[in-house]
Amino acid sequence: MHDIHIPKDIQARYLTRKSPLGMAFLGLAVLGFGAFAFLLTSDPNRAWEAYASNWLFWTSIAQGAVMLAVVTVIVKAKWNWSVRRISLAFGAFLPIAFLLVIPMLLGLREDYFPWLGDMATDTTVAKKLAYLNLPFLISRTVVGLLVLFTMSLIFMYFALRPDMGPDRAGDEEGDGGRARWRERLSGGWAGQEKEEARSWARLKVLAPAMALVYAVVMSIVATDWAMSVAPGWYSMLFPAWFFMGGFWGGILLTALVAVLLKRAHPAFDEDMGPQQLHDLGKLSFAFSIFWAYLVFSQYIVIWYGQQPWEQSWVIARSGSEWGGLSLAMITLCFFVPFVGLLGRKPKMIPAWLGTIAVLGLAGLWLERFILIAPSLHESGTPTLTLWEPLIALGFFGLFAFTVRWFLTTFPVIQKWQHPQEPESIEAELPPEEARLVGSRGR
Repeated sequence: MHDIHIPKDIQARYLTRKSPLGMAFLGLAVLGFGAFAFLLTSDPNRAWEAYASNWLFWTSIAQGAVMLAVVTVIVKAKWNWSVRRISLAFGAFLPIAFLLVIPMLLGLREDYFPWLGDMATDTTVAKKLAYLNLPFLISRTVVGLLVLFTMSLIFMYFALRPDMGPDRAGDEEGDGGRARWRERLSGGWAGQEKEEARSWARLKVLAPAMALVYAVVMSIVATDWAMSVAPGWYSMLFPAWFFMGGFWGGILLTALVAVLLKRAHPAFDEDMGPQQLHDLGKLSFAFSIFWAYLVFSQYIVIWYGQQPWEQSWVIARSGSEWGGLSLAMITLCFFVPFVGLLGRKPKMIPAWLGTIAVLGLAGLWLERFILIAPSLHESGTPTLTLWEPLIALGFFGLFAFTVRWFLTTFPVIQKWQHPQEPESIEAELPPEEARLVGSRGR
């Protein structure tokens, strides 16, 4: 692979706090959650449906972005040196996401989980009583999210700490908030070299464990909050479809914010150069194909199995009421990124890559909604109204506010870089050959 050029002196730069965007994002949050509260009084079923689908979308892509940083640690990647901190920034939403799941646990009952009413009359559902019961559902949701989110925050801590030393302060612009966070994250400072070695050693251990926990916890979330709303239908592939979609959404988000930051400051534009855009574009392109592969794999086994209890789930999403939205979802999630990112050049045009990322994220938002809504709506009811996008604005407002807070509080570009370690094949080669292989870069 080509050599990765990393500047020797990376300046600590932040997004400026002197912008009305923060208040605008909070205003959107008030508008969105006000719409949810109003809808709750007139149509609580639709309100909770919109709330849950939006929580699934924003939480899964925030965690998916953190997992992009995790995966690049596992493979010891260097290409993302200038966008690594962007992926971490979305982890700032995770504590908010945990608070937002509490109303779901307290407010959703039989109107959201049909299996609560079917348990006494449906023998198929009754056989799932050991798993489908509210105490166990609440327990595994709370414990699973606590474990995953805590691991994510610990990962973020070790990724941030080497840049919080006293010699890395840079221009704090008299910002007391930045200084306080620097003081909190640098307690017991042992020196720059030791801190970098310690953080890298912890990250290498934590990252593989997080990958496993992510798959397990997001599988539980997908099963409980999306698949179980159709209690007579189940699929072994469904959880993987869900959590890999979240991971792809995290890639798209990282690409989109990188494009926006390039417009915000000339230094960001230089450091987040064609190489980073090209690699993010390649990942966006590749995982759109993988998303389509999972969707088709889900569909094909239902098609050739010809089991009515399986087919009903697909039929509900492909009829006159939901078919148009399903087609739009497939177009936005697969055809648009596949055609739009073919070749090398489109991946390196910031405005074009950002546009494709926005359209792909819109498709994923539709996907999360379609996973839930057709199973809960009666025939003849509206499919998608203005309420769902309005409530989405509330989640977006909180999401964008927390991400912006992170990027105004911590340096946008990570200054410390992990060491270049020999691959396993290099360790087995004679010293002369190992040096030759290592000099080629990653």
